[in-house]
Amino acid sequence: MAITDEILQEFKDRMHLSDEEDDNLRRILSASNKALKRMCGDYDILIDEEFKELVFERSRYVYNDALEYFNDNFLSSINNLNIAKALEEITVEGDVDATI
Repeated sequence: MAITDEILQEFKDRMHLSDEEDDNLRRILSASNKALKRMCGDYDILIDEEFKELVFERSRYVYNDALEYFNDNFLSSINNLNIAKALEEITVEGDVDATI
């Protein structure tokens, strides 16, 4: 899924960035979205606010050349999304009653 103009603008507003960096920011957001989908499952940035927040945080780390700290600092959020997606898939398949 491509990063929409709305997502880009929301991130720019949050980071107080100008329009001059749109292409770079779109690449950063797209890479973060793809990387987190590989780690957490197939979430939709337009629907899931928790996933979008994590994409924004990873993008902030990338923008500030600190990506090496992201996984350690957000490990619990990454794990929570990963577990939620796994439970969702189990429930959909009907194998287990995934009540927590």
